[in-house]
Amino acid sequence: MQASYLEAPGKIVIRQSEVPRPGPGEVRVRLIQVGICGSDVHVFLGHRKVAYPLTLGHEAVGIIEAVGADVAQNKIGTRVVIEPNIPCGHCKFCLQGRGNICIHKQVVGLNRPGCFAETVVIPEAFAWALPDTLSDDAAVVIEPTAVAYHALFSSSAVTGSTIAILGLGAVGLLLAELALALGYQVLVTDLQPQKCQWAVDLGARVCEMSGNPENLEEELHRCWEQAGVSAVFECAGGKTSAGLSIAAAPHGSEVILVGLSEAPAFFQPLKVVRQGINIIPSIVYTHPYDFGQVIQHVEKKQIQPQQLISNRFSFEALQAAFDRAKEGRENKIVIRF
Repeated sequence: MQASYLEAPGKIVIRQSEVPRPGPGEVRVRLIQVGICGSDVHVFLGHRKVAYPLTLGHEAVGIIEAVGADVAQNKIGTRVVIEPNIPCGHCKFCLQGRGNICIHKQVVGLNRPGCFAETVVIPEAFAWALPDTLSDDAAVVIEPTAVAYHALFSSSAVTGSTIAILGLGAVGLLLAELALALGYQVLVTDLQPQKCQWAVDLGARVCEMSGNPENLEEELHRCWEQAGVSAVFECAGGKTSAGLSIAAAPHGSEVILVGLSEAPAFFQPLKVVRQGINIIPSIVYTHPYDFGQVIQHVEKKQIQPQQLISNRFSFEALQAAFDRAKEGRENKIVIRF
């Protein structure tokens, strides 16, 4: 089969590779479409330590074409979406229902082969069968939507309350769509006007900023305080965005950290303690609950995450697709096989 390999930061090659064989309890999926995630771009740029060469990709939809022992043969031909974060199921965190922070977690496209290849092998329980009414475009965006879903319900904010989203990458935009569909009031902030407009078209409001970076914290705080924001979702993942979210958070609110910056963040403990700011981490999703819920929401057309797709490339043009993705102007790039 053809598979892609990240051989060094910024360099992807496609070459022939052995077709993987599914082991016991596993299925092999022939890929149809795979989305490029922001975390893929960070690895592509060399921002994370990885072992080269590496096959990236984890937002995927495809067809089961082979099964291992203990998997029913009638699974072959089933169209599935892949849940790429695979907890061990037996560590203390998994036993607490917190598999999203499993210390032995395997991640497709990071510490096991990824989906920017013609086929990938995955445990059967992490290949979710799709209803015929759900399109490939909708299916390929289910994984990042599950990240947004988990973040939203990591907060104690209730339907009807006002939340703020700082950073409108794919997860921030999907979080905005999901929250609006479920009855929340949403305020958004991003440096790119076109991304703010996408959220506004869905029903969000924008925090108007003067553009002066020296006033950003004060202006955000005033906007969020006046709007009665109860939860701030930091989705930017920038060097200063986590600290900015905490500094600008309204009195008594929550800050949910969704962005994946590795840079140190700075905040004033006195503000956090005196104003009762609750800082909550949110990473990926909980198996199996979140994926199942998102599939239901998409199937019922309560949300239409496929609207996020802004560009498409062929698998053969994967290098060009990543070069485009690193510019940060696209909402979601999808690779088609």
